Amino acid sequence: MYSDKELTIRPIVEEDLFRLWELIYKDEKPEWKKWDAPYFPHHSKSYEDFLLSKDEWIGDESYWVIEVSGIVRGIVSYYWEHEPSKWLEMGIILHEAGSWGKGIGTRALNLWIIHLFSTIPLVRVGFTTWSGNERMIRVGEKLGMQIEARIRKVRYHEGFYYDSIRMGILREEWENNALHMEYIER
Repeated sequence: MYSDKELTIRPIVEEDLFRLWELIYKDEKPEWKKWDAPYFPHHSKSYEDFLLSKDEWIGDESYWVIEVSGIVRGIVSYYWEHEPSKWLEMGIILHEAGSWGKGIGTRALNLWIIHLFSTIPLVRVGFTTWSGNERMIRVGEKLGMQIEARIRKVRYHEGFYYDSIRMGILREEWENNALHMEYIER
């Protein structure tokens, strides 16, 4: 568990399941899906169906909740692009529009990067987004990440083509990062 004032990221526990279902699967067309890879389909599911996958959520180190003032607001995650070479990609979703534009995502991803670099022998962490998600690109920039790849016009959404954007930061860059040092010094 890592905290920054009222914001905490932590592993998922059974008590989080209903809230996660509510945020992720209750609605067929949730607002957050307009920004999180909207070119991929999303399907709602009943709480009972969601509970069938509870073992995939509880105790899985690759998914943690983002909690703000004691309320789960989203998740941070990672997956292996290529585990033998320690190529890890991460993600974040704040599921409620009321949480957007307040710096919560930047702070949560900052804590997640601290966790990842502290617990896994990584050389680099990064994420992939699309050019239509300008907020996510700004989060990466605030965290000292660089655009490492731009694959042009490969994401089609609502009649327009967008670029796929891959951002990342190396461990040595992160260790010299002002935001990281600000957190460590608290």
